[in-house]
Amino acid sequence: MASSPEFDVAIIGCGPVGALAACLLGKAGLSVIVLEKEPSHYPLPRAVHLDHEMMRLFQSAGVIDRVLPDMVDTDGHLHIGAAGQTIRYMGTVGLARPFGWSNDWFFYQPELEAHLRAAMTAYPQVVLKLGATFTAIDQGTDAVQVTYARDDQDHAVTARWVIACDGSRSPVRKALGITLDDLDFEEPWLVVDAEVEGPVSFPPISGVPAGADLQRLSVMVCDPRRPATVVPGRGNHRRWEFMLLPGEDDAAMMAPDKVRELVGAWMRDVPHTIVRAATYRFHGLVAHEWQAGRVFLAGDAAHQTPPFFGQGMCHGLRDVANLAWKMAAIAHEGADPAILDTYQDERDPHVRAVIGAAVATGHYICELDPAKAAERDAAMIARAAAQAGAHQTATDLIPAIGKGVVMAGSAGAGERFIQPVLGDGRKLDDMTGQGWRLFAQGAAPVAEGIIADDVSTVDDHGALTQWLAARGAEAVLVRPDHYVFGTGTPRALIEARAAALGLIVETAA
Repeated sequence: MASSPEFDVAIIGCGPVGALAACLLGKAGLSVIVLEKEPSHYPLPRAVHLDHEMMRLFQSAGVIDRVLPDMVDTDGHLHIGAAGQTIRYMGTVGLARPFGWSNDWFFYQPELEAHLRAAMTAYPQVVLKLGATFTAIDQGTDAVQVTYARDDQDHAVTARWVIACDGSRSPVRKALGITLDDLDFEEPWLVVDAEVEGPVSFPPISGVPAGADLQRLSVMVCDPRRPATVVPGRGNHRRWEFMLLPGEDDAAMMAPDKVRELVGAWMRDVPHTIVRAATYRFHGLVAHEWQAGRVFLAGDAAHQTPPFFGQGMCHGLRDVANLAWKMAAIAHEGADPAILDTYQDERDPHVRAVIGAAVATGHYICELDPAKAAERDAAMIARAAAQAGAHQTATDLIPAIGKGVVMAGSAGAGERFIQPVLGDGRKLDDMTGQGWRLFAQGAAPVAEGIIADDVSTVDDHGALTQWLAARGAEAVLVRPDHYVFGTGTPRALIEARAAALGLIVETAA
């Protein structure tokens, strides 16, 4: 093994998660090698949904202008009972957008991957090797050696850290001997993608919230005859997901005539072209260990989420955003490498909270007994009536970070921080730039590595001032991944950050 690493980070796998990791790390000035076994990106759609936090990460990575034209924002999730009545709504029609972006965005994965890979080329210190198949990993004291096969030859590269974004079957996870925690959910579904030339024909649905457009909602039909989901997409792309019933054969369900029958019931006379049809087992799985020495699992290599809230890819992008700023802090600021040990502590609770909610939702969605489905519907309608006026979205399922690089005990610590739209139309992050940001009522001390702003000078219609007032805080310090480090006085926050990162604090009045 080389005496010093050739790269700061080796990324194994260049799907959207690996590609965003490369963009974030490259933008932060780290040297990166990306190893991808396939010669080109996967040409068919897989994931289709992202949320506001991912759009903000695209801002952070400097790729938002590339990806935004090929995405469409929508209005959330609607669950329909067996008799065609609304039993649950998790949407945003008529609500404010405190994070600067709509809550729900749909995309076409081949386009997204192409945009992210193109963005990587802006960083000469990021090297992409296609057709590179991971074969082995060997950890030393100061570096990791990754062996891979390419062009019928074996190659090796060393890096300070490795991020494995190599999918649900993750050869890296298997090489490390890391096992998965099964969260007790496995159901077979048929997933169909189509290009359509008109609107979906929904059956009569009662209780649709005022202003909501069914064509702009992810609609889950909880019908015991066959649970199904109808998902909007960008442009003329649509997705259907149909639960396989007991005794149904995967191959028979993927047969073209059967697929046309299932989708045709929603299309009536609207012309449409099936792009692909494939069966999947929806799982709830989480790796027992997300880190082995200098190697980190991210995305599907670390966790697999049932798709009922569209958070699978979101989890992976959060993973690499969490790692990227910490690796940059170690490389550039001399932060204690032990901050990387907080990775699983911070991310695992997020993933398990959403998987838990998705598994619970999956169990009621997949109910095939008509009597039990009717009982479910009545109970959920009653619950919705009791909670009238209380709005929830899928991303509200994610809890605040409670343990890790946060100032635990301070008001708002671990929450995702708001991103108000400013008077000139820009979003907050566009004004401040990226990195650690300190927002204070009044002037704040100048500190190395922190961008400070007096909230009274920000043209945000008072959003920052109101946020601080609601938490009784003089100032808030926000991490590079947009989570709140903590609240308090500016100097106390600066000192707490330095302690958390293992730095010597230097401030000027």
